[in-house]
Amino acid sequence: MSVQEDPLREVRIGKRDRLKALGIEPYPYSFERTHEAVELERRYGGLPAGTQTEDRVRVAGRIRAMRNSGMFIDLHDASGKIQLFCHGDLLGAEGIAVVRLLDIGDLIGVEGLVRRTPRGELTINATAITVLAKALRPLPEKYHGLADVELRYRQRYLDLIMNPQSRDTLRRRSQIVAAIRRFLTERGYLEVETPMMHTIPGGASAKPFVTHHNALELDLYLRIAPELHLKRLVVGGLADKVFEVNRNFRNEGISPRHNPEFTMLELYEAYVDYTAMMQLTEELITTIAETVAGSLRIEYAGTAIDLSPPWPRRSMAELVHAATGVDFLAIDNAATAREAAASMGAALAGGENWGQALEAAFAVSVEDTLIQPIHVTGFPRDISPLAKADRNDPRLVERFETYIYGWEIANAFSELNDPQDQRERFEAQMRARAAGDEEAQPPDEDYVTALEYGLPPCGGLGIGIDRLVMLLTDSPSIRDVIAFPTLRPR
Repeated sequence: MSVQEDPLREVRIGKRDRLKALGIEPYPYSFERTHEAVELERRYGGLPAGTQTEDRVRVAGRIRAMRNSGMFIDLHDASGKIQLFCHGDLLGAEGIAVVRLLDIGDLIGVEGLVRRTPRGELTINATAITVLAKALRPLPEKYHGLADVELRYRQRYLDLIMNPQSRDTLRRRSQIVAAIRRFLTERGYLEVETPMMHTIPGGASAKPFVTHHNALELDLYLRIAPELHLKRLVVGGLADKVFEVNRNFRNEGISPRHNPEFTMLELYEAYVDYTAMMQLTEELITTIAETVAGSLRIEYAGTAIDLSPPWPRRSMAELVHAATGVDFLAIDNAATAREAAASMGAALAGGENWGQALEAAFAVSVEDTLIQPIHVTGFPRDISPLAKADRNDPRLVERFETYIYGWEIANAFSELNDPQDQRERFEAQMRARAAGDEEAQPPDEDYVTALEYGLPPCGGLGIGIDRLVMLLTDSPSIRDVIAFPTLRPR
């Protein structure tokens, strides 16, 4: 049915036109209100049932229910609900004429006197009603709401109107981001901003989105990570501790845990290594959990998770060995490593090096079992071009990933600051790109030049904010915690 053929919409358009005929503008410029619903509930919490006050208030919100031909209206604002009593003795004939032209979904402003009904409902006796936005489309049916989950994501505004849980989730996301900023600034970190369009994509192994700058006649890449620019700021001495809450874009698949556009916290601290980042990760996540969830014991998808520190630290190879009996540290060539990974069910392309084979074995045999918080250390050097080599085993680097509920939540390094080593790592990535690896990083010569001016010993940390919000709000999909997730057009 086309918009023009929608009979419910036509009825509402008719009411809008009748409002105009009465000299009422259905889309005015403003309305001065004195209170929100929650403020009135607090202020009049002790008002006895059956009590009428002479307190005049002005509120505004959306009509969510109408009873007795509009005599009683439930008005919802961002804070909660307040009941309105609309009667001709108070509103007069002109006011009742406006009430007759209202529908569920309309936005209105109300002036009136506060009372508590004999049944105990806090109510405003309306003395004036102002139409603020005449809704031309009906809301979804009250009791079934939005049954189409995809419609909830496509028309998030309807989801937020109808579903208190969706509003609560996105509000808690805002609280989480605010708490992260507060935690870091209180510890001396400086918040910074770095470019979202790069001439060279870097800082992560991922396929970028490409755009074009017309004036410069230049292809640019949407940021896959802010890492290299943040470390340039540390080289420049802007601060010894910097962080960015950043939007990243990766041209990859979509899943319940992956969205092409996502939010990360990334930070760097001079003169520390990755062990300091482990401590910081635990302190940050536990502080956020206590602030937002009120406890270190949370539940996700029916599974109890205890965030109480300290969290165990075990190497990738150790975990694979414990799960499968295969010791990758005893394997000295890529072909044997690939055979071992394939025997575990890992899907391989055939040209993986030793480190990629170990990573594939870990993904298929261990990752999903890491339900309680754990720091996985001992990452292969082959897959970590920006991390310092392990002090005891040159095949590995000083890197960890933190896992909770089988998901990577955090990723951190002792940052590589040797420019010659970095150039050699970039060259190895170039060879991988030439061999067909689309996610291998291209060399960034200016970044190597920056390192030649001296990057102090440095620890770096990235935390996926979307996944953290999923955990702390018990949300089954990343689409639930992103206001406007990426969707395939219908």
